[in-house]
Amino acid sequence: MARIGIYGWGVVAPRSPDVEAFATNLESSESWLAPFQGFGPSNFLVGTPEFDFERYKGWIDERFPPGKFPQLRQKMGATTQYAIGAFIQALGQNAGIEQVLQDLGTEAQVLVGTGLGELPTSYNASIAYHRAMRRWARFWADRARNRDRARFDDADEIERGHLREEWNVPSDPAETIGDTEAAELREEAWNDYWLGRSDALAGFLTRLNAIESDGVRGAVEAGKLNTIRRKRTATQRLIAEYDCPTPPWLAVSTNLLWNIHNTPAAQISMLGRITGAAYAPVAACSGFSVGLHLAIQAIRSGSVKVAVVGAAEPPPHPLSVGTFYAARVLSGDTSPSLPLTDLRGTHVSGGACVWIIADHEFMQERGFAPLGLELMSVGVTSDADHIITPTPAGPKAAMERALADAGAKASDVGTWDLHATATPGDALEVTTLKELLPESVMITARKGTFGHGMGCGGGWELMAQHMGLAQGRLHPTPLSEEHLNTGIADVGFGYVLDEGCAAPAGVAGKLSMGVGGINACVISRPW
Repeated sequence: MARIGIYGWGVVAPRSPDVEAFATNLESSESWLAPFQGFGPSNFLVGTPEFDFERYKGWIDERFPPGKFPQLRQKMGATTQYAIGAFIQALGQNAGIEQVLQDLGTEAQVLVGTGLGELPTSYNASIAYHRAMRRWARFWADRARNRDRARFDDADEIERGHLREEWNVPSDPAETIGDTEAAELREEAWNDYWLGRSDALAGFLTRLNAIESDGVRGAVEAGKLNTIRRKRTATQRLIAEYDCPTPPWLAVSTNLLWNIHNTPAAQISMLGRITGAAYAPVAACSGFSVGLHLAIQAIRSGSVKVAVVGAAEPPPHPLSVGTFYAARVLSGDTSPSLPLTDLRGTHVSGGACVWIIADHEFMQERGFAPLGLELMSVGVTSDADHIITPTPAGPKAAMERALADAGAKASDVGTWDLHATATPGDALEVTTLKELLPESVMITARKGTFGHGMGCGGGWELMAQHMGLAQGRLHPTPLSEEHLNTGIADVGFGYVLDEGCAAPAGVAGKLSMGVGGINACVISRPW
């Protein structure tokens, strides 16, 4: 069975624009979190990535025409830009690996996913659409462009009552008293209703249909571009003739399409000229480890020699902070909530983590040296029970599967990194772990350091584990002994605190538990 090594890694994280900063910051027990400004002043802490895409311009300009970098900067959201930056960093860890990825053809793959996706781009597109739709409805609902509206407005009270019943006219917003929000909703419903009865809009759409019915003529490629230009020009003239607002379907940015969940993987495949399969494993907070699982399977099956694996998440956004808080898993006060302590909730973070993993023998023959630890196995299971509350059985099965696939016993484990989100689930996770592992195991929990990065968070935690153990130590966490929750401390185990410690002998385990009950457990060992 092929041995699996890491031959490149890159990271974008809070306070850490690159691998070097990440490694340096791990030496400190300080939290990397900072106040969130998305609601104006608030009590939330988040992990906002430190990142400058301009840093990667030189690398991209060396390999692509001058327009490539501006295109990526303008069309790609932060999630994809983070992934690109982390990938370029990973290539720099082993000179020559970029060429290997290209030469392998279909024997090199890209598996880079995202849990939340590019939320800021989706949000901005939704807001732009909503505003455009309100303008559009208000314009065509006006009596000057709507015979039915004019008839209704001019009718006497008796006829208006008949028309209201016959046409099913909604309540007039002018009749709303008091509640401003209710008045706004009634106004939208009112304009949307009359929009559908506008005779002027019907005429506009008939003429627009004639424009859009124009097909490609002659040579396909040249004809396609000419058709697009003709339609665009004719549509602009029609809009100017009616003096109407921009139609809502023209107000939505195409960037929404360019930033779907597989975009980070697709862009990495294009920038790295990697022609094997490129796709996005989507497994919430377990995304990074599930990607590792799929890549290791592909390498050990013999179909792949090298794989780019990773995950990227957007910067903290009002939508992500709000939804985590509404689900009662996010802390809402100004001091960091640490795993294994008073369990006030986690903190949202964004960034990326990208690894290049490969068949060790294949890479050794070509003179490449591995980073970190040897990847032995990944066990993946589902709880099949609850959307957010983990069960003991699902994570336990993932751990048992990972140990069995690694050919390791519980007594072989020296250290273990928890998923631990500073919620009551921490106690359940530790209790489940106690059913499998001896009390001699040293436990780490790092979401108090850099927050909860969803898919890429598991990658950060694995990098911290690998970087420390490769040096024979476990980096400190923000946890102090007096703050350790007594209900958790009583379960047993040793916990890595704010001083760090020497690495115990044995293999290392790392558990991730994703929304939806997706569990992934990674077993590694020193080379």
